[in-house]
Amino acid sequence: MKIDYTDEQKYIRAKKKVNEIKGFYWNLLSFCLVIPFLIFVNLMTSPGYHWFWWPMLSWGVGLIFHTYGVFGKNILFGADWEQRKIKELMDKDSNK
Repeated sequence: MKIDYTDEQKYIRAKKKVNEIKGFYWNLLSFCLVIPFLIFVNLMTSPGYHWFWWPMLSWGVGLIFHTYGVFGKNILFGADWEQRKIKELMDKDSNK
């Protein structure tokens, strides 16, 4: 079962995907700028205790999930699985 999309639907989906990718790259850039700053502040103020590991690890885990959300969905479930499921459920409801 192949789903045909109009040009407007294709544009909306492409725009949404571009915004997701852009958000991911902003998150990655922020991580790469803020974490070294936190490491610097930590080592200058209290070099005996390395607290910078906690924000680095928690933000890193969040970044991994963000990466999966943007790029991994298609790898795990295949492209357009959400749209196929919606179409299937809509067809099921219309047959009742």
